[in-house]
Amino acid sequence: MDTPSRIIVAGTDTNVGKTIVSSLLVNKLDAHYWKPVQCGDLDTGGDSATVKKLSGIKANRIIPEAYRLKLPASPNQAAAAERITIDKENLKLPNHEGALVVELAGGLMVPLRDDWLQIDQVKEWNLPVVLVARSGLGTLNHTLLSIEALENRNIKVATLILNGEKHKENYNTLVTMVKSSISIKVLEIQPI
Repeated sequence: MDTPSRIIVAGTDTNVGKTIVSSLLVNKLDAHYWKPVQCGDLDTGGDSATVKKLSGIKANRIIPEAYRLKLPASPNQAAAAERITIDKENLKLPNHEGALVVELAGGLMVPLRDDWLQIDQVKEWNLPVVLVARSGLGTLNHTLLSIEALENRNIKVATLILNGEKHKENYNTLVTMVKSSISIKVLEIQPI
């Protein structure tokens, strides 16, 4: 896959394998990793700790989260539970040299605030997206809606990764339906 050096890893749903894909991309690109908003799993270190463990990168290549929220929920709900509001100013891309992998919290249409969706922030960042989806039954709707939402906002989809045991018919349908400019890869591993 011809991957840009600064990318966003987004998922079509929860537990589709974004963190595993982020780990692989961090290694491939020799990149820094940033999860701007972590919701839940703070006792295990969250997705940053998982990426560190899976990729083997040094801690100084993991950029601290802008928000570490206790509740495993959408960012707007997790922030409200702690009586805080996610500020767009805190979500500016980190200023550093080299490659960067940014992993979102959940799907594209998840609210960061009641008036600000993750996809709105993705548009602000203006980086291409690696979209991670399940390979199996039920993925077509989520995947096609996510691609349509990105394309309607003129956000480049660099790659679509179908994760899990290969579902040949879904793969063939997506190859037929998405633009030829989107590379589709199959990654046959299960989310952690």
